[in-house]
Amino acid sequence: MITTGIDLATEPAKTGMATIRWDADGAVLTDLRLGVDDAAIVDAAATSTKLGLDCPLGWPDGFVEMLTRHHTGHLEPHALDDADWRRGLANRATDVAVTQTTGLRPLSVAADRIGLTAMRTANLLGRLAAAGSPVDRAGTGVVVEVYPAASLHVWDLGSRGYKGSARTAALGALVDGLVEAAPWLRLGEHEELCRRRDDAFDALVAALSARAAALGLMAVPTDALAAARARREGWIAVPTSALNDLSSQSR
Repeated sequence: MITTGIDLATEPAKTGMATIRWDADGAVLTDLRLGVDDAAIVDAAATSTKLGLDCPLGWPDGFVEMLTRHHTGHLEPHALDDADWRRGLANRATDVAVTQTTGLRPLSVAADRIGLTAMRTANLLGRLAAAGSPVDRAGTGVVVEVYPAASLHVWDLGSRGYKGSARTAALGALVDGLVEAAPWLRLGEHEELCRRRDDAFDALVAALSARAAALGLMAVPTDALAAARARREGWIAVPTSALNDLSSQSR
């Protein structure tokens, strides 16, 4: 099995991609790079069992409905203190589920700068579908939405305080923790980049998260209505198992 992780940014220059090959001896990080464009991601999807994309795959139903009504001049006014209405515009069902299970709060694709990256994602999903890679925003196809911070939280690794050029020491300590927790994961020549760049490390975690999704070790929508909403809004594949459960050695 091959899984790929993408730490997507608005521009290719800060986009990271990690590729892991899984076999009876464990897992090998065969490729890790930055400066990844859409064409490279489409190519990677064609050879991957699962591709984990660290970016929202869709927008909240309420936000889309509000924009449509506003665009056509049919938006009914709401009270300024209607917090439930605002939350419904800003958060997807999967964002709420992640917060309830992990305590982490994903960035709002409707109200945060990550919306710019999601525009790239929307175009990328179209390119993937045109190239023949099955796209289901709920994650049943090749592409699945991942959230490295949530995965790190589930696996009892640090999920905060390692991003930015001034925090390479914290990033290095996090890599140490991952290597200790997963001795079956061989980083090889790519370990140095993991320690130096958080976008490269997040791509690695995205590839590990994609493995959890490929094995069915992820949280899923609770019913048919939630699943239908996930196919529109996207669904974050939060792992439901320990890190070692990803290894072929433990199965």
